[in-house]
Amino acid sequence: MSRKTEELLAMLIWTGDILSRPTWRNFTDSFESWAYRNGLSRQLQRLEKQDWLERREGPAAERLLRLTEAGRQRALGGHDPVVRWNRPWDGRWRMVLFDVPESHNAVRDSLRRSLRDRGFGYLQNSVWITPDPLESERVRMEGASIDIASLTMFEGRPCGGERDEDIVAGAWDFDAINARYRAHEKVLASRPQGRLNTEKAAGVFHRWIGEEQRAWLQAVRHDPLLPACLLPRDYAGRKAWDQRLETMSEAGEQMRQFRFVRETTILHTAS
Repeated sequence: MSRKTEELLAMLIWTGDILSRPTWRNFTDSFESWAYRNGLSRQLQRLEKQDWLERREGPAAERLLRLTEAGRQRALGGHDPVVRWNRPWDGRWRMVLFDVPESHNAVRDSLRRSLRDRGFGYLQNSVWITPDPLESERVRMEGASIDIASLTMFEGRPCGGERDEDIVAGAWDFDAINARYRAHEKVLASRPQGRLNTEKAAGVFHRWIGEEQRAWLQAVRHDPLLPACLLPRDYAGRKAWDQRLETMSEAGEQMRQFRFVRETTILHTAS
């Protein structure tokens, strides 16, 4: 996904209600209109083609652009973190074990990337673990000829006295995860203050939205978003989410007060 497309998704999230499906209403006389006129129209069309955005035409006062649920999930980094944290856990661990020969390095690396991108942790490079059922993996492999010596899936409980918190600590690097959330916190704290009443101020604010979105995605895409009962005590993700919501509310008010486009249009019309 291009940087401009990411910025547009962020704009929709920050100007709407992140807890539902954000909208752009009244596509005139606003910060959104300024951003649209500054090069985001192609990105809007691209989002519509990918079914991440839906449009309702009508008079200017009733015009509506809204993220689809798929678009909202994409803007949040692929998952709604609150939904992921609140999901129940049945107490069973699932493991994917594989032994791909060195002569197939590309296949082995691709498998590792795929598991990592889907939130699996690894106890060893060829032993990957998740608290979630492996239904998608079963469907993906259904009908395929699987060599049990190369790829095996298990689920169950450890029987050697291992605690769940020890398994979590061994499978995921939460020091690195927390560091990314702290980096995001610094970006949140750098939000431009004051009214957006000049072209320069609007540009600075727009760039900050893009920086915040990239920092958030960098953090959340490396986070397995484990069920709450498995999260380490010093986990920084939920605090980061709460801070993001609070900052969004304040930033949204700044954008709703933006009037530079309208004032400029009036001046040009009068002249």
